[in-house]
Amino acid sequence: MHRRDFLHVAAASPVLARAASNPTPAYRVVTPYKPASSPGSPGPYKGHVTRVHAENSIDPESERVDAGVVRRMISEGMRGMTGDKDERDAWARFFTPQDIVGLKVNCSGAPNVMTNPEIVTDIVQNLIKIGVPPKQIYIYEKFKNQMDTVRYEQYVPGGVNVVAAEVGRGDILGYDPNVYVEADFFGEEDTRSFMVRLVSETLTKIISLPNMKEHRAAGVTGCLKNIAYGHFSNVDRSHRWEKTNTDTYIGTLAAVEPIPSKTVLHIMDGLRGVWHAGPFSRDKKFRFFPKQMMFGTDPIAMDRLLIDVIDDKRKREGAPSVFDRSKERIRFEREVDAQYNRFIREPGHIKYATQFDLGVYDIDQIKINRIDV
Repeated sequence: MHRRDFLHVAAASPVLARAASNPTPAYRVVTPYKPASSPGSPGPYKGHVTRVHAENSIDPESERVDAGVVRRMISEGMRGMTGDKDERDAWARFFTPQDIVGLKVNCSGAPNVMTNPEIVTDIVQNLIKIGVPPKQIYIYEKFKNQMDTVRYEQYVPGGVNVVAAEVGRGDILGYDPNVYVEADFFGEEDTRSFMVRLVSETLTKIISLPNMKEHRAAGVTGCLKNIAYGHFSNVDRSHRWEKTNTDTYIGTLAAVEPIPSKTVLHIMDGLRGVWHAGPFSRDKKFRFFPKQMMFGTDPIAMDRLLIDVIDDKRKREGAPSVFDRSKERIRFEREVDAQYNRFIREPGHIKYATQFDLGVYDIDQIKINRIDV
């Protein structure tokens, strides 16, 4: 029995009663950082999403990614978003040679579903073209063991930094003790989640590179979750029982400065995705191939479109919507049947985040620029 399973069985009913009586925890946000005058998120393209599709970007059988097609997708996406004819001008709108740029990859589903190295490589090359030195570029994630399965350092020029906040699980040196969010979810001993030190102390700009994935607790995991749970320690405690706190915790974390000020660009990797049992699923039957990427500065608008991508696939597979809250759909066991789930999903976390002015949720107010390569 895993520790999380043991905690679920051993926890007394008063814990669940407490969660039910206090559905919105009291959050205490501690940060010395102030919002920038021109925040990165939702940024200059609030409510705008550029979606690029390329049928030949990935082969579903071998799952081989075509690097040349990916380069065209990124060029079209950046120029389509900004309106620039030269892709160097598009990148220069966001970054200068003086910036220290972090690429927040997502490796939680690696080695099967993660931010593809081909995408990371092209982004690094574009940063270098506009004058950002390799030593000022950081590819980073929370857990080193996940990054090690991808080996980004093999794909990028020498000098580019590839780092993780936790070299060993539970390491605390990679987190900033001066920036944290405190919340008591179920009477746990450790009630603080600390920000990744690289983010608070070193980086001047961040590019968030999430995947297109269903999430058993959050409903979907895209831009918001990548910059929220991906930038803080001790976050899994928010979803240990069927009724979780993901609906309020994700937006709360994503809004903690300096994250929204520094995160100037979101590029969602949708070459392959996960439509059930995410984000860690290694079952190929739950993988699919949207063959697309999304570009924007508005994480909420992009995540709102992600909901439809995931739900449309689930509908085609005969699976319930991520909005389904039926008790009979809950089973506390490994998700091998798409009709059941361990948690009540909370895709409402995306709409909840609008109260922090992180973007546009209303689908009728989102402008989509569709490009086929």
